[in-house]
Amino acid sequence: MDRDAILLTPGPLTTTLRTKLAMLKDWGSWDADFNAVTARVRERLLDVVHGRETHVVVPLQGSGTFSVEAAVATLVPRDGHVLVPDNGAYCKRAAKLTQMMGRRATVLPVAEDAPISAAAVEARLSADASITHVVLIHCETGTGVENPLAEVAAVCERLGKGLIVDAMSSFAALPIDARKVRFDALVAASGKCLEGVPGMGFVFIRQAVLDACAGNSQSLAMDLHDQHVYMGRTGQWRFTPPTHVVAALDAAIEQFVEEGGQPARLARYTDNCRALVEGMGKLGFKPFLKPEVQAPIIVTFHAPAHPAYDFRRFYAAAKARGFILYPGKLTQVETFRVGCIGAIGRNEMRQAVEAVADVMREMGIDSGAPAL
Repeated sequence: MDRDAILLTPGPLTTTLRTKLAMLKDWGSWDADFNAVTARVRERLLDVVHGRETHVVVPLQGSGTFSVEAAVATLVPRDGHVLVPDNGAYCKRAAKLTQMMGRRATVLPVAEDAPISAAAVEARLSADASITHVVLIHCETGTGVENPLAEVAAVCERLGKGLIVDAMSSFAALPIDARKVRFDALVAASGKCLEGVPGMGFVFIRQAVLDACAGNSQSLAMDLHDQHVYMGRTGQWRFTPPTHVVAALDAAIEQFVEEGGQPARLARYTDNCRALVEGMGKLGFKPFLKPEVQAPIIVTFHAPAHPAYDFRRFYAAAKARGFILYPGKLTQVETFRVGCIGAIGRNEMRQAVEAVADVMREMGIDSGAPAL
């Protein structure tokens, strides 16, 4: 095969050659040239959410989950109480990490195939005045469902509650405008819809709440307030930065801007999603979600009912044809997931569908139809 396998996952993603080439230079972590790259990345990130007037952005080493954990620890006081509306695996992770850091967490269960209800969030907040913050997963990539950010943000603003948004797989693709939607923190990462490589997260923090965050975190490495203050004073990261990841993200953001920014990226991903669902539908596969709640980020498909289907064999055969799929995250029904994001387009999605059809022939599966 003359190319890397296409990553049809929610991250890491397929990246461009230009992004890969940006990692071929070594940087000094305290060097002025690298500090300039960090500053440029931070400014451009703020532009994506139109947040220069209202927010700061604090980068952090590690996977996106590191930054979610850091945001909760930094924004929520130790006697705070967090409400986590839960319609999937990443919601459950947010509740777990909140509890492990010693913060009180209340989970609001929601069906996995339905978006979170802002009215239900409002009812729970009104019923329990001790809740100080809401953690919302914008796009629950366990299924691919988009949750109503603007509506939940409006509830939190009206009731005076803090809002922490996990926008890991939505940032730079789904529209997020800090001028219209109030959030105290919003978390994303380098290896998602900006199409950089994994290794760093970043958290947008509302300037109005920033000073009150001092001393909240029980972690040295994950104290975003301390990281922000240190960067402001020195221009440097407190601890060894992921230099090559930052350089790759700088190149990826440049390409994001050249493509036309968030609207263009959403249009391409939407086209990818449409090509995928249409093509897989012709093979008999059925998406887990209804179209009206499906975000164009990742699609969960029901597993075929055919007795010859086995995900491990299915995955390995697709990989041999140059496409990396993703296992399902649901506990009640068997599924698998196919990502629509990354440096790919309609052609790659069609090729992926053709590869799945070829795999089905090899395995003796005449239809992808589920046992519903």
